Amino acid sequence: MCGLGSANLSLIVKFPNLPLQNAPRKSFIILLILAAMKKPTITIRVGVKNDLPRVLELVKELAAFEKAPHEVVNTVELMEEDGFGAHPIFGLFVAEVEGQIMGISLYYWRYSTWKGKRLYLEDIVVTESMRGQGIGKLLFDRTMQHTLDENCSGMMWQVLDWNEPAITFYKKYGSKLDGEWINCTLESKQIEMLLKK
Repeated sequence: MCGLGSANLSLIVKFPNLPLQNAPRKSFIILLILAAMKKPTITIRVGVKNDLPRVLELVKELAAFEKAPHEVVNTVELMEEDGFGAHPIFGLFVAEVEGQIMGISLYYWRYSTWKGKRLYLEDIVVTESMRGQGIGKLLFDRTMQHTLDENCSGMMWQVLDWNEPAITFYKKYGSKLDGEWINCTLESKQIEMLLKK
């Protein structure tokens, strides 16, 4: 019930017969409870260039959650070029609550020699204060639909092995969690040094 505890709900039970002079207080308490119980309206839409400052904020929030805030070197300017330039290499969906972006799903295409075109889900991020409201599910569902709309053979992503809430979330979908493959990366500075040898 949107984080309401039983202590809050008991206000109605404990004070059903407040004296008439306390009627405004009783109404106020009930209105507060009803407001807290009301689910926010969540809108999922395609992201646009003007969303990028908030998108990058959410990316940095995710990096802090993953204990790697120093790893984010991306900028709004780079994201504008890479997502909305002449040759876009990523797409995104945003989740809005009352006109504010509270979550994102950022994806791009990859190609499998075995499976063909795949959608790669780079990140789903929901701001901490809005987790548990169903935003992640709506973003994930929209991204799955986009996978089908674009005639992909499937969707892929990664999850950190210690991120139990995310793992539990993905297991609800029957996702295959493959511990067999090892991730490999080379940063551009490493590549430059290696090619100079």
